[in-house]
Amino acid sequence: MGESFSGQDVPDDWPGHVWCEGRTFVHLKTSQERPTHMPRGPAAKSGTGFMNPAMAPARTRSVLLLQDALEHGWINGDRPVRALDALCATGIRVRRWRNEIKSDLQDYLHITANDLDRKALDWALNSTNSDHEIPIPQSIDDEQVQPHFIEKNGIKFQNQDARLAMIQGSFQWIDIDPFGSPVTFIDAALQALGRVGVLEVTATDTAALTGSSATSGMRRYGHKGIVDLYAHDDAIRVLLGTIATRAAQLDRAIEPILALFDGHHVRVSVLVRKSKQGADKTREQMGWRVRCEDIPYKFTKQPTIEEMPQSSGPMWIGPLWNGDICSRLTEENAVKTCLAQPSDLERGIPIGLEWSESDQLYAEREIRRSVRHIAQAAPLLSSEHLLLAFDQLPRFAGVGSLPSMERLIDTLNEAGHLSARVPDLRPFIATHAPFETVLETIRTILSAE
Repeated sequence: MGESFSGQDVPDDWPGHVWCEGRTFVHLKTSQERPTHMPRGPAAKSGTGFMNPAMAPARTRSVLLLQDALEHGWINGDRPVRALDALCATGIRVRRWRNEIKSDLQDYLHITANDLDRKALDWALNSTNSDHEIPIPQSIDDEQVQPHFIEKNGIKFQNQDARLAMIQGSFQWIDIDPFGSPVTFIDAALQALGRVGVLEVTATDTAALTGSSATSGMRRYGHKGIVDLYAHDDAIRVLLGTIATRAAQLDRAIEPILALFDGHHVRVSVLVRKSKQGADKTREQMGWRVRCEDIPYKFTKQPTIEEMPQSSGPMWIGPLWNGDICSRLTEENAVKTCLAQPSDLERGIPIGLEWSESDQLYAEREIRRSVRHIAQAAPLLSSEHLLLAFDQLPRFAGVGSLPSMERLIDTLNEAGHLSARVPDLRPFIATHAPFETVLETIRTILSAE
């Protein structure tokens, strides 16, 4: 850690103005506008003290997933989980982990927050002063190699290059959320995970992942893309495929937990296990998506020469989610865990929080939106499924209009074909029904109207 980082410095422009994300207060620079609710797209980075409000749904899902892991023991049983935010910036994610995860689980959560920007860490440490003090027992973690750090409210803040921070310790949970591509951090993160761990990765270089920037996609991900209605799903699968390939090279296997395209970024959470046999099986989940004439697409291990112009890949072609875990990511659970309560908001008044009834209403809507459709789609996206762009169906069905998405989904489910809407800004349906069955169902509904 640099000598000039003491954790005692007050950042320039402190305290700025106060915002509430989840149940956690955020000090924003005076120059950063008060966030609008449900923001979309990337925000211009404005240096130390910057907090991107468009990433709030991803942080909410991170809180819920980490809480679920602690509650159900699917990482480390009943032993503590060491969690690292390798690029923590102003610390909003780690503070939300500490403030919003159930109090009876906090003893099992050891948090490290790292960033190379000392001024950002100063902002994070000063922000932590506004948090509710949570009693964390003092413990010695013999397995953890600890560099110099400053601890506040049970969070160890350290000032290092992210890759160095990862290889100096062994963690069960690592979050990588860079400004741009995550590829330079993936190898170090995989090696820093214990025998079983979770890696959460954010990628904002969506032009490379979707194929709209062909040279960047090939250079960073070895990916040939096609820009069409399936570009978002391709982007998710390309990032998963990159992680899976790197993991296999290190004798590790991955299992996707949750993978989404959300506005301007791709966010994936994967379970990583040390297993040579599992790594071999993981590699079998790599392939290509081929666009077809009679059906929207098919997955194949390797397209033919004739199919190559209509193909995108290589990418992950296996399941995208863990059905059991994602079925618990309900709107009710998200609101119960992450929506600020009156007692939370009262603590914000002395530090300058201004929060109206409209703010609270929109905050609840945003939290609900962060997990909307996930629990319903969990059985589908955790298994082999057909993903259908709703707007594309009239051409295939030979009709001029469509029934409502809700009616189509309900009719398919009533007929025994599991179907659900998929979380995406565009209207997509996932189904276990054969494609021709979907088209015939559309025709039947329209003929009865």
